[in-house]
Amino acid sequence: MKVEIVIPDWLEKLNNIAKSFKSDEDKMDFVIEIARINVENGGGPFGAAIFDIDTGRVLSCGSNLVLQNNLSVLHAEIVAIILAQKRVKSYSLSKIGKFELFSSSEPCAMCLGAILWSGVKRVLWGAPSEAARKIGFDEGPVFESSWIYLKSKGIEIKGGLLKDKATEVLMSYKELKGIIYNP
Repeated sequence: MKVEIVIPDWLEKLNNIAKSFKSDEDKMDFVIEIARINVENGGGPFGAAIFDIDTGRVLSCGSNLVLQNNLSVLHAEIVAIILAQKRVKSYSLSKIGKFELFSSSEPCAMCLGAILWSGVKRVLWGAPSEAARKIGFDEGPVFESSWIYLKSKGIEIKGGLLKDKATEVLMSYKELKGIIYNP
């Protein structure tokens, strides 16, 4: 058996840009735009990207591809991690360099596990999980101890960056009557 993940053309193009970002705000703006474009193209309201910590260069971009691929695990963070690891040909990004994951929304329970195993050293998100729950998504059992555990493993955590702008994407998805695929 072979499993194939279809990446939309627009996301494929973003994964081939040679661009660096200087500030955390610029990086977050970028992933919020990924989420917005994904909604415009019939996908879920979530975007993510992995950047090289030292250079700010984009390693990979991910959008929520659950609906497009009929695979519940294809959250934006997971897609960004998969594409990054395939690009550098390593199951652990920490073996290659120092990388950070930016997500338009606070990662869910599943994505926290993937973050731990991915080798990223820093995680930043925009909209809090309450914003995703408010429109109907169930983010699973994420506890404060989950974040403490990641921190104890050397992963820096920062939430709420550009949260109002990130929350707008979630609200627009609700207004467009987007599918809530884990009610």
